[in-house]
Amino acid sequence: MIMATAAQVKEVFQMKDLNLWYGENQALKNINFSILENEVTAIIGPSGCGKSTFIKTLNLMINMVPGVRMSGEINYGHKNILTSKIDLVDLRKNVGMVFQKGNPFPQSIYDNVAYGPRIHGIRNKKKLDELVEKSLKDVALWDEVKDRLHSGALGLSGGQQQRLCIARALATTPNVLLMDEPTSALDPISTLKIEELILELKKKYTIVIVTHNMQQAARVSDKTAFFLMGELVEISDTDVLFSKPANQKTEDYISGRFG
Repeated sequence: MIMATAAQVKEVFQMKDLNLWYGENQALKNINFSILENEVTAIIGPSGCGKSTFIKTLNLMINMVPGVRMSGEINYGHKNILTSKIDLVDLRKNVGMVFQKGNPFPQSIYDNVAYGPRIHGIRNKKKLDELVEKSLKDVALWDEVKDRLHSGALGLSGGQQQRLCIARALATTPNVLLMDEPTSALDPISTLKIEELILELKKKYTIVIVTHNMQQAARVSDKTAFFLMGELVEISDTDVLFSKPANQKTEDYISGRFG
């Protein structure tokens, strides 16, 4: 069996000296690390440490917040998206986002999933049907909803709504899936389904997940990054970070001494 060499591992994102301010308040400080293709990278740390702020920089959704300014580099597709002329619609097509709580549109299940492809110009019904079916199958929801595709999405359970929102993100055929605490509002059974889904999806997608649940990070991620007060304290292979952290602050956090 041929093992992948370091040169074959593709960097999807590369952060160099990334800083971010909300007005005068600096929320991210000199962030430097890379996110690798077909890996799950978990971002952990106490509330207010910059986790959600960081993940929203990757598709520039953070730009919607008034008074935000950034310096440094976020390289995606060989371009620094902070300084290059970037088509935001195209960026967010390629870098999809799923939020803490399932937030389906008050439309049918079908129209929720077809929303993104339609925005990007797909009008052919056969093509839309195929995309909807594939996306729902990818999130293991097709068998549960195939007979009620034209019923309202808000009638689904919380766990089903979250999987529908993941399907909606996948329907634009992204390369990267960003997940900001995707199970924080879910019960343990729905959480398990989402975690199993993440492990399946990483075969096709690069995934970045913000989680307050360290056990979840340990279960689903390949790499874990520990943020504290806007700084990246440590990033490592997940099993290494949780068993032999290099930094005392990381050890204090994962052992429950603070946070």
